[in-house]
Amino acid sequence: MPEKEIKGIKKFFEEFKAFAMRGNVLDMAVGVVVGGAFTAIVTALVDDVINPLIGLFFKADFSDVVISLGGSSIKIGEFVNSVINFLIVAFVLFVVIKFINGLHKKPAAPAAPAEPTTKVCPYCQTEIPIKAVRCPHCTSKLEGFPEINA
Repeated sequence: MPEKEIKGIKKFFEEFKAFAMRGNVLDMAVGVVVGGAFTAIVTALVDDVINPLIGLFFKADFSDVVISLGGSSIKIGEFVNSVINFLIVAFVLFVVIKFINGLHKKPAAPAAPAEPTTKVCPYCQTEIPIKAVRCPHCTSKLEGFPEINA
């Protein structure tokens, strides 16, 4: 094999290694593996716990329902079973994720401080209403307010 082709193959594998070892790809791989394991857990919960509980109250197996048309059969019952199983799995998954998200709630943001309703008189240091034009304690005229002619 010519040396140029060997360098090209080495470069290709180096690029692949850099791609495969990037954080996003590894995170995705871990997510797929954990998702597969979680799917097995949810499927076991639905098949082994929830479906038998539903079976206590009414017949949940519709696999016997078949529509025959001209020699061929449409297994509508299998489809109904699949839809029911999907809805149960989706509901269980929703409840589990809602529970997990509840465990990871962020603390509530602190409330914004309320608007001040009082201020301190710069002359006598008495606390007075914020809209006061004169201090009721020392009767000083406060700065920043026009004279009120009443």
